[in-house]
Amino acid sequence: MALEQKLHLKLSQKLIMTPSLQQAIKLLQLSKLELSEVLNQELLENPLLEETAEEAKAEETPAEESDAAKNNTEEPPKVETKTEEEKKDSFEEIDYDAYFQDYIEYGYNPRGMGEEHEEFPIENTLTRPPNLSDHLTWQLSMSDASPRTKEIANFIIGNIDEDGYLRATNEEIAAAVGAEIEEVETAVNAVQSLDPIGVGARDLRECLLLQLAFMEIDDPLVEIIIRDHWEEFMQRKFVPLAKVLGIDLKTLEGIVEIIKHLDPKPGRKYSNERAIYVEPDVYVHKVGDEYVIVLNEDGMPKLRINSGYRSMLHSMDSKQDGETVNYIKDKIRSAVWLIKSLDQRQRTIYKVAESIVKHQREFLERGIDYLRPLVLRDVADDIQMHESTVSRVVSNKYMHTPRGLFLMKYFFHSGIDSDTGEDISSLTVKKKIQGFIENEDPRKPLSDSKIMKILNDEGINIARRTVAKYRDELNIPSSTDRKQIF
Repeated sequence: MALEQKLHLKLSQKLIMTPSLQQAIKLLQLSKLELSEVLNQELLENPLLEETAEEAKAEETPAEESDAAKNNTEEPPKVETKTEEEKKDSFEEIDYDAYFQDYIEYGYNPRGMGEEHEEFPIENTLTRPPNLSDHLTWQLSMSDASPRTKEIANFIIGNIDEDGYLRATNEEIAAAVGAEIEEVETAVNAVQSLDPIGVGARDLRECLLLQLAFMEIDDPLVEIIIRDHWEEFMQRKFVPLAKVLGIDLKTLEGIVEIIKHLDPKPGRKYSNERAIYVEPDVYVHKVGDEYVIVLNEDGMPKLRINSGYRSMLHSMDSKQDGETVNYIKDKIRSAVWLIKSLDQRQRTIYKVAESIVKHQREFLERGIDYLRPLVLRDVADDIQMHESTVSRVVSNKYMHTPRGLFLMKYFFHSGIDSDTGEDISSLTVKKKIQGFIENEDPRKPLSDSKIMKILNDEGINIARRTVAKYRDELNIPSSTDRKQIF
């Protein structure tokens, strides 16, 4: 069969996201802290954008703004394609003031807590605290180990994780540093003699044995259980273990208590992990009988377009300065789109937060037992937006309410049938399951079937497999694993 070339015409339609639309969607799903970083980067890249401290619009709220401001949700002004006659007109006759209309004097001015803050004194800044590696290296340098042992030991310290465990075998270490196994064993022993006790072990059992070696414990059964009966101990087979050791359960209980007081993660006290501070994107305050929503825009750059570029545009010749003019036009469009996208973002977040408060008012008034089932579609239908838009809004954003600080996703849960005819939030059911287990008799823990029966008696129609699913999501072991002999 001969090969041949042909031309075919095909007419099709498809949706293409413009860069401006992509930017608007990206801004919508950013948290407040992420948005601040993006805006600061835009200030660096776009010379037409500038930050202003003026707060002429700071007190406005989305519900109180003028009709003119509400119309800002439309697409920004476009530069229309010129006809041949229009191209003959002078550049000065083109009115670019539309690009600057609302953004020269005020720009995008947050309506939140826009106060000026003094820079934090650098002399009050804390230095980084020493981590586990620093602590071990310092001790090693002060020890009387040989230079060769210290060299190998330093490599070993570099392979110790944040919990204090050595994550390399003697063979791997020997191959990496070009040493004999005996030299590596000497260096490992040197590291294991350092503080904190138990550091440098390769597993939990070795870690606990290292700690026992430094403790003065008269009962040899503690070491025997860890060294020779580790599997039975971890599987909580206490009755057979007591029989094998020839002791009663009371004696075994005392030994287990000693083991419980050993540190399974000796390196965590030197961890550099710090508390992650969350800054809410939305505040909900109760004023009288109503809830007031305030967007948190404290610390966000207040953007406006540099008015100096307007006069620069009018003074330029489009023919002689064509490249510069096109550059300024492009940056104008980018700046206007950014400012409009920011304004639309805040309006959308406000609408979503307002809808959440309306649906979850009972929760705000009375607590977790009154959290209503809520899905994205409910809010989307309420504010007449798409579910994907609501999903982007609630992503990685926090709401501060009179009941505490919550991820906005916290308020969205499926419902479970009840005898009252109204669905109950799955989160409420999870809290009930957690409460039942916290108050159970540890010697007779509640099975999933028993929990199901209790919930059914309360009028909540739930299956045993759903109880097991919720228990797993709460990271709660099964009744068999929760059972305590003593």
